[in-house]
Amino acid sequence: MKQFFLPFLAWLGLVNRESLKADFFAGLTGAVVVLPQGVAFAAIAGLPPEYGLYTAMVTPIIAGLFGSSLHLVSGPTTAISLVVFSTISRYAEPGSEQFIQMVLTLTFLAGVYQLVFGLMRLGMLVNFVSHTVVIGFTAGAAILIATSQIKYVTGIPIPKGESFLHTWMDVGVGISATNLYILGIAAFTMLSALLLKRFLPKMPHLLFGMVMGSLASIAIGGAAHGLTYVGEIKGQLPPFSTPDFSLASLKQLASGAFAVALLGLIEAVSIARSIATKSQQRLDGNQEFVGQGLSNIAGSFLSSYAGSGSFTRSGINYSAGARTPLSAVFAAILLAIIVLLVAPLAAYLPVAAMGGIIMLVAYNLIDFHHIKHILHSSKTETSILATTFFATLFMELEFAIYMGVLLSLIIFLMRTSMPNIVDLAPNPAEPRHKFAEVSEYGLKECPQLKLVRVDMSIYFGSLDKVQRELACIAERQHIKHVLIVGESINFIDLAGAEMLIQEAKRLKSVGGGLYLQGAKSKVYDFMDRIDFVEDFGAGNVFSSKEAALQSLTKRLDHSICATCDKRIFRECAKLPGAKMT
Repeated sequence: MKQFFLPFLAWLGLVNRESLKADFFAGLTGAVVVLPQGVAFAAIAGLPPEYGLYTAMVTPIIAGLFGSSLHLVSGPTTAISLVVFSTISRYAEPGSEQFIQMVLTLTFLAGVYQLVFGLMRLGMLVNFVSHTVVIGFTAGAAILIATSQIKYVTGIPIPKGESFLHTWMDVGVGISATNLYILGIAAFTMLSALLLKRFLPKMPHLLFGMVMGSLASIAIGGAAHGLTYVGEIKGQLPPFSTPDFSLASLKQLASGAFAVALLGLIEAVSIARSIATKSQQRLDGNQEFVGQGLSNIAGSFLSSYAGSGSFTRSGINYSAGARTPLSAVFAAILLAIIVLLVAPLAAYLPVAAMGGIIMLVAYNLIDFHHIKHILHSSKTETSILATTFFATLFMELEFAIYMGVLLSLIIFLMRTSMPNIVDLAPNPAEPRHKFAEVSEYGLKECPQLKLVRVDMSIYFGSLDKVQRELACIAERQHIKHVLIVGESINFIDLAGAEMLIQEAKRLKSVGGGLYLQGAKSKVYDFMDRIDFVEDFGAGNVFSSKEAALQSLTKRLDHSICATCDKRIFRECAKLPGAKMT
């Protein structure tokens, strides 16, 4: 319990002179990387650039100290920045005092949601969200982000608040108004960044692109050709702030904050797990929820907006040799020092160059490798990907997140509601005539006793499929005795138990029976709690295959056995009639 509230105690023993050195240099790398990203992400969120930097200073410290991952670095992210902008821009003018106030309130609410999820031990819920949903949403968000920057990299006048479709219609109509100087600076910025990444991949290419774009703008006298500039960033530490706690504001932003919280948790836990597979670290999803929640709550009082785990910065942090979360703390502190020194230089940063950098960030968000894999491997996953992607483009962003998550859960329920039901029979080629799949080995089956294995669970969602299979065995194959081999049944719920009892009584009424063998211990424990065996029949539940067959072969119609040429069970040798073949 102590480590749940003070999780840094778990890794504090790892800190030594070597780890401090490694964490310091990993933090320095992270600080340089997040400097241009923080400015860019704030622009996406509709906030003054310093708010992205404040977020990169505050959230990594709190999330690092109170999370469970050794390498996850939190801060502003593109997807959350876009959701924040989409949620608040309908109520207030981006960049205005009211807008900033509502963003802080949204951040506080999102943090509260996340903290409550963590305290309630709901970390496992993230497992039910398909990774395909995240890929589809992120790809859609990337297109929206790139679309939002079109007016800044072309100079084409586009009204604020235009939808995705209307923006591109405006681009088509006003393409002749493109400012070639603005387009040239944006293109030069992107090209400079890409070339550095190509030939010197370890260098901060985004920062380099911004510097080159600024120098190019100065060289051509950008202001005289219609270029505008980001403006001087306040060189200060995050100032104290206060969210709006009025009931009207909390009610107004509750839904949007839930979407931000959910997306932030999915991002953070997914990234932390991805890094953990390389570092061999064991994660605690609930603790990550707590860390993310506390970081956003604290951030709302320190002029920060909603943040989450960053895949880019976390990956760089791990690759740079970070040992403990102190690397994230160092990154935040070093960023604060850098901002105090270089913040005034943002006055020379062209908006076109910033737009070009954001375009690159958006492009890197699209996971082409996994998208191609999904499209070629699974129609179901493709439908989830396409639905989430297009919902992100054409609907409200928070609704797109909910739709993707809901579709993911529906697909999960559909899969579990259609359990694989396999026909089994003894395989003479195996020791002790081990049961094997009839279709795979072409085995003979008993004309009176059907052996089936139910793969997955028997619960309210799968009742129809299981019941239809049992009815088919009785009505079409005319077999009255059915043995369910339960070794692959994960659980049986109350509705499933009632259905099995109902089917057992139905088969008994026609001179047969339904039997269960080999269920897992937790299934038997549940049966004991609901007195299942009493209604199902004490003689119809078996612990071993041998006991089941010895009992059931005695219940068959021996007049049929006398003329049967199958004789697949060893117990058949004891029955009257023909010899086993």
